Amino acid sequence: MSSIENIKKTPFYDKHVEAKGKIVEFAGFLMPIQYQGIVAEHLAVRKNIGLFDLSHMGEFEVSGSDALSFLEKVTTNNVAALKPGEIQYSCMPNADGGIVDDLLVYKFEDKYWLIVNAANLEKDFNWLDSQKSGDVKLIDRSDEFGLLAIQGPNAQKLLEQLTDFNLEEIKYYNHATAKIAGVDIFFSRTGYTGEDGFELYIPPQHANTLWDAIAKVGKELGMELIGLGARDSLRLEMKMALYGNDINDTTSPVEAGLSWIVNFDKDFIGAETIKKHKADKPSRRLVCLEIDGKAFPRPGYEIYDGDRKLGVITSGTVSPSLEKPIALAYLPKGMTKSGTKVEVAIRKNRFEATVVKPPFYKNA
Repeated sequence: MSSIENIKKTPFYDKHVEAKGKIVEFAGFLMPIQYQGIVAEHLAVRKNIGLFDLSHMGEFEVSGSDALSFLEKVTTNNVAALKPGEIQYSCMPNADGGIVDDLLVYKFEDKYWLIVNAANLEKDFNWLDSQKSGDVKLIDRSDEFGLLAIQGPNAQKLLEQLTDFNLEEIKYYNHATAKIAGVDIFFSRTGYTGEDGFELYIPPQHANTLWDAIAKVGKELGMELIGLGARDSLRLEMKMALYGNDINDTTSPVEAGLSWIVNFDKDFIGAETIKKHKADKPSRRLVCLEIDGKAFPRPGYEIYDGDRKLGVITSGTVSPSLEKPIALAYLPKGMTKSGTKVEVAIRKNRFEATVVKPPFYKNA
């Protein structure tokens, strides 16, 4: 637990308190974990619209004549393929092929932005700084922006009432700048829920203006405020990895099911190990499990095949959309195919679980 003086507040903190959000410390910030309840908030995003405060996320700017070669070295995906206005999901590997962090890479005309996980902000910056060479400028812009996400099938309907920008023009994983609620805002069509949506990067001095404008239109459309609890269950239903749970410094992108964000034709930090993982087939893989019975799977719960311990749950919940327990776990080779039956040990009981194809929720 951080000392109280070191805990940060987002530009929207007073709004969360006013809305009676349940505030917890997360990644060094005071953040709302829920408002009316995780299940209700989760379903609001699946069926309509939800508003998230993600201001705890980190934003790094990378520029200079060697910025591209630097990013090609420190990330796994094909950065050279990005055009201005495009975004790429990627990860930063370490020398052993583990994952320093997963992140988004934004391409601008003359620079890049990296959006990193809040809990890894200092670690990521120090790692990137230690790998710099040539003409590379790395700046931490994290304190210069608040970040709001509007997510759900009616997200575009809401944002259209606040801007003249033609939102039909902005594709998934693209970004643009537009006047939103009278303020010039940089925004993207991205999210961590599996639904359509937008993420708005807001200078703190405009935080109240944007929040109030979104809340006003949102009220007419039935928008709900969403906390970190529902954000976690939404991403889990889509098998979106959570750093620290499902991926970390010891997990390879190949075993985590993230080969699709690795450009195997280039050299990067840890490339030799990651390419070997792919060629040799990993000894374990991250799989989706649906669990029978009234269980609440939590990280750390052990998984068995008879008396043989196979692994542990990395993320788990009772899915609000499917109304059944779901979990992610690394299982050994030979136990990762869909239909494979295993058992999850919860307290003194064993619950049967079945490996299923991702994502859990298939209607997004």
